[in-house]
Amino acid sequence: MSDAPETITLTETAAEKVAELIGDQPEGQEQALRVAVRGGGCSGFQYALAFDTKGEDDHIFEHRGVSVIVDKVSMQFVIGSEVDYVEGLTGAGFQVNNPNVVAACGCGSSFQVKDEAEESVPA
Repeated sequence: MSDAPETITLTETAAEKVAELIGDQPEGQEQALRVAVRGGGCSGFQYALAFDTKGEDDHIFEHRGVSVIVDKVSMQFVIGSEVDYVEGLTGAGFQVNNPNVVAACGCGSSFQVKDEAEESVPA
């Protein structure tokens, strides 16, 4: 099932939470965690995590028993990332730890990657 090994890893906590949430859905066995990057936010990009099925041009792989889907465009931005599930005083949710990020906004919901940062610097 793996055509993009080690693109994205999941912590044990994240894998357990994804398995739990997918198991609660009626069509859970066909679902996987989609990790995508969309334009927007104050730093340029935002993560979009959802449960979805594989599309024709998607990469799908398995980590810790959980299927993960990444579309072709998002792949370049998330290689080497780790998805975690954190619980804190301000709430709980999934968090992407991405080694490609060079800047993030103050609220932590958007980010900028190295290539984009280099292009925005005047020559």
